[in-house]
Amino acid sequence: MGMGMDQVALEAALHDAEQRLQAAVRSGDARALDVLLDDRVVYTGPDGSTVTKEEDLGAHRSGALAVEVFEQQDLDVTVVDSTGITRVLAGLEGTAGGHPFKARLRYTRTWIHVDGTWRVLAAHASAVPDLG
Repeated sequence: MGMGMDQVALEAALHDAEQRLQAAVRSGDARALDVLLDDRVVYTGPDGSTVTKEEDLGAHRSGALAVEVFEQQDLDVTVVDSTGITRVLAGLEGTAGGHPFKARLRYTRTWIHVDGTWRVLAAHASAVPDLG
């Protein structure tokens, strides 16, 4: 199998992993998130706050964070060797800390390909003002 095929297969697998991640966030599936997130992952939110894997999983398990809508509007996937980047534009709706929220966010996620699977090592979200 040539390099080109490897690249295509890795990109397809990363695209799939991103979709599984979004589905896990939507359904609050902490078990699926546990597999998709590297233990060292740090998420940086739009306000600059940071969240560890355990904090993130805990928020989903407890219901402190509930995402009812995660609507992907745009997705770019880049793979370089065993590192992947997904850039996602999405509309989100749900509740956080008991308060409803609605946001348009642009995520940049850094993934590493380890043990035959993609895992998120770092993620950052920025708020996108609504156009119009």
